[in-house]
Amino acid sequence: MRRGEFEVKDENSINEILESCEYGSLSLISDGKPYVVALNFVLFENSIFFHGAKEGRKIEAIKSNPNASFLVVKPYSFIPSFFSDTMAACPSTQFFASVLFEGIVSFIEDGNIKAKVLNALMKKFQSEDSFEEIAYEKAMYTKMLDKTAIFELKAENISCKIKVGQNLNEEKRNKLIEKLKSRNLEIDEETINQMKLHS
Repeated sequence: MRRGEFEVKDENSINEILESCEYGSLSLISDGKPYVVALNFVLFENSIFFHGAKEGRKIEAIKSNPNASFLVVKPYSFIPSFFSDTMAACPSTQFFASVLFEGIVSFIEDGNIKAKVLNALMKKFQSEDSFEEIAYEKAMYTKMLDKTAIFELKAENISCKIKVGQNLNEEKRNKLIEKLKSRNLEIDEETINQMKLHS
């Protein structure tokens, strides 16, 4: 990563980003060309898991070349240039957090493992537990599990970037926090918390 001040290696910070983001972009090679698809995902047992149909361009691309990267991005505040008391556009920037996985995608065929992955996915998105637990031996789920593709991205490399003004000196950071407080958008409050956490 070119800007080392934005690099984050703390596992808890990475997991927090992954828990709060609903989808990411899976990058594959399809017929020798880049191909990207947005997918819901879940982090489960140290791998990223996705689900979908058993046929289609995504499946063919993975079968042809299982090398992949997966990018998750969580936006924080957009910082307009006039926050720097200038009419020049240059100081405008976007604060954000991102996690990039690079590795190999494989297909999960075992119905019981598929059920565990889908339960983890459901609990991420429907935390109320207001659903019948998925299990391969349950008749209401067996056919669905057989028809659903579950694929796993085992990461060979993980990198995380959180950009929330770590490159600013204390005076500029404090002024920016005051501007964000004054603007008072919901995302600004979260951004301020991240700025304080990563100062």
